[in-house]
Amino acid sequence: MEIINGRTIRDKILTNIKKEVSLLDFTPVFCDVLVGEDPVSMQYVRMKNKTAESVGIKFHNAIFPENISTEDLIQEIEKLNHLENICGIIVQLPLPKHLDVKQILNYIDPNLDVDCLGEETKEKFYKGETNLASPAALACMTILDSLNLDLSNKKIVVLGQGELVGRPVTALLNFRNIHPEVLTSQSINKEEILKNADIIISGMGNGKYLNSSMIKQGVIIIDAGTTEENGGVVGDVDFESVKDISGFISPVPGGVGPVTVACLLNNVLEVAKQNE
Repeated sequence: MEIINGRTIRDKILTNIKKEVSLLDFTPVFCDVLVGEDPVSMQYVRMKNKTAESVGIKFHNAIFPENISTEDLIQEIEKLNHLENICGIIVQLPLPKHLDVKQILNYIDPNLDVDCLGEETKEKFYKGETNLASPAALACMTILDSLNLDLSNKKIVVLGQGELVGRPVTALLNFRNIHPEVLTSQSINKEEILKNADIIISGMGNGKYLNSSMIKQGVIIIDAGTTEENGGVVGDVDFESVKDISGFISPVPGGVGPVTVACLLNNVLEVAKQNE
């Protein structure tokens, strides 16, 4: 088994972003909207702040109290849409339960929706009308590309069809004329399909679901699932169970996660280049 080092892949992407940002005639601004004081969310925002600044992208702090209303948060997002040199806005999820997440995300200017979670941005993506795509799905594809495989003769299985990973990564494969087998909770013959897979991309968020009895020797696994367990985070794959069977595997943490942040900032760069 070979463990895929997401941090190494991330660093290569960030080096390229830093180079390209330095060639712009303005400093792009990126904003991660934070509501409340959830420690995990605050940690993620700090990390994105630090990473953005390290490549020359200015980070705009937008922190709001937990009791803010949907209407007031939408008003704040509309102001952010018009910030000078703004090239990307995301909302740190999850939001407090009283807020209308879908409505809030739809008020991000589609041209600045670098998480690709607004309805208009998603629609453009699935029609192939935008350079932006879900950062987590892009991260899966970037990791896959780093292995330099001929994907045309590989049996690829995508586990789950969520909006962050499963559905967009299936689309990204389809754009390359690669048609993976998609498995959801309703699928039949799951065991047989998984056993025959050469590559498994999983984004279910079902902790340690995939184990050694479900896969074949040498399978490549890209684990984009995250589930909180005992104060830490685990992936969809039971790592200890599969480590002697899989060929390549992306670990959780340290695999898809770091590459996702780099792909998010690459989306910001894409917007900046369009705005130049």
